[in-house]
Amino acid sequence: MPMELNLKARARAVLRPWAAALAAQGVTPSRLTLIGVVAAAVVGALLAAAPAEPIVLVLLPAGVAARLVLTALDRMLADEHGLGSPRDQIVNEVGNAAADALLYLPLALHPGVAGWLVVAVVVLGLIAEIAGLAALTIGGERRTDGPQRSTDRALLFGVIGLILAADPRAAAWLPWLLVPAAALTGVTIYNRMRPAG
Repeated sequence: MPMELNLKARARAVLRPWAAALAAQGVTPSRLTLIGVVAAAVVGALLAAAPAEPIVLVLLPAGVAARLVLTALDRMLADEHGLGSPRDQIVNEVGNAAADALLYLPLALHPGVAGWLVVAVVVLGLIAEIAGLAALTIGGERRTDGPQRSTDRALLFGVIGLILAADPRAAAWLPWLLVPAAALTGVTIYNRMRPAG
């Protein structure tokens, strides 16, 4: 079993009792998605208000971790408890895009960070998700593959938040992380569009 699948299986095993408890309470995937959007908005607002404060920057990886957990629980409620509906799927896609923008874009306000690179990675990430959805228009399946998926971007921004919290001077060399991330996201877009051609 590939390492990534093994990690996902372990994460699901840890979260399975939580998913079961949420399902028993009648919590829907949409509700978890909306909680994730609100949490991203709160963290994003704090980052926008104080983009260079180390204590605030630590909230970025915390927000990323919370989003990853909520996303996993969302999927488990849909897949394992049959609580997903077409409305939940729409809320999930729109909510995830909104949460990405709300959580990551304020990082562009950090003094010393190349803000345009942050914006480029976020925008390319949103385009990659649109490309993944485009396959549905021709009868295919939702595409989530590629070298720079939403989880990869989440981890990247979480790590950047930690780095900047520990050393604000690191902003000077962050392009070494953001430029490859933008390039890999471009490859992801291409890969997701190619089968549609």
